[in-house]
Amino acid sequence: MMVSFFDQFASPSFLGIPLIAIAIALPWVLFPTPPSRWVNNRLITVQTWFINRFTNQLMLPLNVGGHKWALLLASLMVFLITINMLGLLPYTFTPTTQLSLNMGLAVPLWLATVIIGMRNQPTVALGHLLPEG
Repeated sequence: MMVSFFDQFASPSFLGIPLIAIAIALPWVLFPTPPSRWVNNRLITVQTWFINRFTNQLMLPLNVGGHKWALLLASLMVFLITINMLGLLPYTFTPTTQLSLNMGLAVPLWLATVIIGMRNQPTVALGHLLPEG
């Protein structure tokens, strides 16, 4: 049987369903949403504590104006951590190594920061696009 060198990077499927969709959706299923109770259980308490500490550490070097990115960056980092944990399973190819997923996550964030920079400080933002020499 002749196979290509790049067949190992092909997205596997099971019963016609691409496994990348299941791999991306699985971490979000593992984080249950907290019910509206007065007293939470241990799992919800630990998850809430982790998210609060993670957000606090992520936003520590930023001023108050940069804290509006907290929810987006914290959820993106937790998503990437859980997806990369799939790479610890044997014989799995982590979805974050695929260029389409990386570009899909990186380009909107990069473009948003460039547009915000152009709007707030156009001279400094244009200076970043010039060569340093």
